[in-house]
Amino acid sequence: MIDPVRQDIVANARTVVVKVGTNVLTSDDGRLDAVRIQSLADQIYRLRQGGRQVALVSSGAIGAGVGRLGLGKRPVDLPHLQACAAVGQTLLMRAYQESFDRYNVHTAQILLTASDFDNRTRYLNARNTISTLFEWKVLPIINENDTVSIAEIKVGDNDHLAAMVTNLLQAPLLVLLTNVDGLFSGDPGGDPNAKKVSTVSQIDISVMEMAGAGKSALGTGGMRSKLRAARLATVAGESVVMANGAVPGILDAIFAGELVGTLFLPHGSSLPAWKRWLGFTAQPKGKLLLNDGAANAVRALGKSLLPVGVVEIQGSFHKGDVVSLCDVTGSEFARGLTNYSADEARQLIGLRTEKIVEVVGTVLYEEIVHRDNLVVTG
Repeated sequence: MIDPVRQDIVANARTVVVKVGTNVLTSDDGRLDAVRIQSLADQIYRLRQGGRQVALVSSGAIGAGVGRLGLGKRPVDLPHLQACAAVGQTLLMRAYQESFDRYNVHTAQILLTASDFDNRTRYLNARNTISTLFEWKVLPIINENDTVSIAEIKVGDNDHLAAMVTNLLQAPLLVLLTNVDGLFSGDPGGDPNAKKVSTVSQIDISVMEMAGAGKSALGTGGMRSKLRAARLATVAGESVVMANGAVPGILDAIFAGELVGTLFLPHGSSLPAWKRWLGFTAQPKGKLLLNDGAANAVRALGKSLLPVGVVEIQGSFHKGDVVSLCDVTGSEFARGLTNYSADEARQLIGLRTEKIVEVVGTVLYEEIVHRDNLVVTG
């Protein structure tokens, strides 16, 4: 069945990020499934033939390493995880290149860590590299740098990486290919009344509660991971489709506008590139807890953050760093660039502008975070 809403979304998605999970790419013993990878390559080739730019975020390196080494299951300690990634990454890239050779499509490996997104210069370098690969008609294949990235192996979240790449490229559509048919109202394995949710207009608490806690044997993500990734993309103005990558022709069906998987609609306005980095990619160096009045002024009224609205400052940061703006419970609702260091800001807590001069002798900035350097995230 064709859905006009989906048809409109895919028709306007000229740049697409496709994320494929470990269990889509591997057989039960963890070895790479050559037939499945070739099918994925065939479909991506057809997308490119239609004039689209595709960036592929691929899990599978650790799983492929587990299979090649005959381990039977994913290790739990960091050195063995990193060793599996080192073994498996070469196998993964070779499998992709061999699958695209029939179309004379070149592939490029890009391995990223959280710090590549956190540092503004490296973030822009990554975007420029991918843009150049698009210019040369090369397919970028992106993965976490699992062999060195301690934090990312602990998180194990290529779903989050895919959402950050989507924001990096300002891609209108992210496709998450997993081993389930989409989001269900309950656990389809244990609840006979569970129904697939075709469309989600906003990822709120009720939607998050639909996610189970399970993870796959070789992969690392679960439904919560995918929902968090979908929210990261949709609040920045992008659409997300989650679908079963094991279904033959699933990408073809998605881009035909068929009612497959679950569509998550954008529920935020499209942001300029640097505000995407500020609000959804760079990691905050500290927290500013705001009283209710200040929180409402920033979140709902579009105001800057003044010292009088701050009740507590957590962490150590410098002028120009990214900080989280939180309510009194510590829940983040915005991020911004601070005009003051943590030590300077602590002197200003609760002060009105006219009192700042009496305390510190001068007023460099009336605002701790100016509205122009702030993004509401929730």
